Amino acid sequence: MSANTPDSVPTSPQKNETTIGTRIRNFLITLVAFALGIALYLGLQTENIATALDTQAAESTPLEVALSNGKPTFMEFYANWCTSCQAMAKDLGELKQQYADSVNFVMLNVDNSKWLPEILNYRVDGIPHFVYLGQDGKAIAQAIGEQPRTVMQANLDALVAATPLPYTQANGQVSAFEAPVSTTKAPQDDLRSHGSQVQQ
Repeated sequence: MSANTPDSVPTSPQKNETTIGTRIRNFLITLVAFALGIALYLGLQTENIATALDTQAAESTPLEVALSNGKPTFMEFYANWCTSCQAMAKDLGELKQQYADSVNFVMLNVDNSKWLPEILNYRVDGIPHFVYLGQDGKAIAQAIGEQPRTVMQANLDALVAATPLPYTQANGQVSAFEAPVSTTKAPQDDLRSHGSQVQQ
């Protein structure tokens, strides 16, 4: 008679299948947890960038002040959902710190209807949309879309020196934007028709 030792425990095919099934299930759970962790991390990063844009906007010079304080102004039309705006947020924050004493930085959120007159005045149809204003508050140049930091810095240096901007009418990658108003006029109805429900 042979003695049963721990090494000689017989294994059944059913137990092997259960072990393999458990391992596959655990692997899938780990994989899903890893994917959810990455998605959560990326989601929080996007939220942090949107928060950074909101913080920069809150710290920016109010438009009314910028137009009347005698300093040149760098105005940005942006939105929190704009990927190009998010990509440029860090560079713009650093430029704002660098030029804070000599240039007004104004940020106008295109999702806020308060800025609709400015959106229409500067013909904003893509964001980010940048407007460079002279000391008198009049527009000197515009740039649309994602801009390299070197281009913005060269334009800001020229703006401070009151010399022609080297990069005007620059166009980069944009996020599409359409002003929430229509420029077409509705046809005038005959006042006696009460809206003319009956078409002739």
